[in-house]
Order: sequence, then structure tokens, then C-alpha cells
Amino acid sequence: MEFFKKYFVVIFTAGILAAGTCPVFALDLDRLSDADIAQVQKILEELEPLIREREAQETLATLTFDELYSPLGPEDREFLKQFESLDAAELGVMIPYQGIATGEEELTVIRGQEIMMNGERKTIPAQYLPPKTYEAYLAMMDAMEKDLGKRLYIESGYRSSAYQMYLFVFYLKNHEYSIRETVRWVALPGYSEHGAPQYQAIDFINQDGISGEEHPEDFENLEEYQWLVKNAGRFNFLLSYPKGFAGITFEPWHWHYRRL
Repeated sequence: MEFFKKYFVVIFTAGILAAGTCPVFALDLDRLSDADIAQVQKILEELEPLIREREAQETLATLTFDELYSPLGPEDREFLKQFESLDAAELGVMIPYQGIATGEEELTVIRGQEIMMNGERKTIPAQYLPPKTYEAYLAMMDAMEKDLGKRLYIESGYRSSAYQMYLFVFYLKNHEYSIRETVRWVALPGYSEHGAPQYQAIDFINQDGISGEEHPEDFENLEEYQWLVKNAGRFNFLLSYPKGFAGITFEPWHWHYRRL
């Protein structure tokens, strides 16, 4: 019996080495195991210098998968890749698959947006949008300003699928490391409208720094939001997650451009 145990260990280890990777075990969707939580925390620490560098360069939104994986060793790389292949249907995801955003699409860079936050002027970091989406946004804001004397600003535009995956893993801690709970708040890579040039999403924020992300009613009560409800359709913008939408909480700030 001892001989067979040793033989199995040798063969199993040889198979792993031949494959050039470590064995991958299924993630617990309801709550990651303690070992997996520790590995997530380790990966985030390893990625932090890259994330900080890209933030400083204002290029985080265009992060590619190759760039995301580059600081990681083989074991951490294989572990992180499990989040690329999560079964959305098993997790109850109701939004459609949008496709992978590579970070290399044609994009317009938007810089110099200024708003007020807590009484101080703040410049929003550079945002990215497909050219057609940006043109439609400008036309819509010109019309809003003509009617209200106000505009909405782009707090979040295009995000690559690699950056989306980083965000998903990063925010697991906010939901007790439950994948099943996190998908209700953060889209899986490939499912975010922020990475879907055909249905590109914009998260709006107003001049006074109201985005509604902590308290949706704050944005819902804005005059600018009421204007969007009545007029955004004329510019091919639609509210993505209205009240009662299955699987995603109400997001009055999140509108997508439907490219015709």
C-alpha cells in the first residue's frame, strides 16, 4: 500500500509539472475559503504597485490582461484566472454578456472635468469613451445646459475587462468574500456595460459632486436626473438598471449609449 501511495504522489506531481501549473480547485461561491481569501489578499498586494502606477498615469481604464497578470507568479496567475471563467448563470447574473473589452479599442480621452466636492474644486481623473458615445454625450449635455443651465459629468466611462476583473476581486472584501453577493454590485469581466463599446455606459456625477452611489435617492432627486428620464432617449441613452431590475440594485446614475 505504501508503494502505491508513493507511486501516486510521483505521478500526480509529474502531471502538474508537465502541465506547467499548480492544481486549481473550485472557488466557493458563497464564501471563499480562508486559504483563498489569503491568496486574494496576497494577489492584491502584488498588484498594488501596478495599479498605483496606472492610476498616476491615468491609464488604469485601459489595462490589458497581459499587463494585469505580469506581476504575478504562475500559481497566483492561475488562481486569478478562475474569475474569468465564473459561471454567470450559476451566480444568477441577469445582465447579458457584453464581450471582452481588450483595453486596445479606439477611445477618446476626456480630461479637465471639474466639479465641487465638499466645498473644494476637484478634477475628475481622465476618462475614456468610444468616439461615437462621446459625441452623443456632448450633444445631450449641450441640450441639458440649454434647458437647465446645468451639465452632468463623466465620473466613470470605459473600463477594460482586465480592470473590471481587478475591481471584482478588490471588492470581494466588501461582501464578506462572497462571489454570489459581489455579483449583485460589481459586474463580472465581460458583463460590464463600461466595457461594451456597442452599449457603452457612463456613470454620471453632477457639478456638486452628487453621484448617488451611496444614496441613490440623492441622484434620483436631481433636476438633471429628471431631465435624463424625459430626454436621454432622444440621444440614444438608456437607464440601465431601473427600479425593479432583477439582479442589480437601482443605479440612477448609470446610463448606456445604444449605438445604432
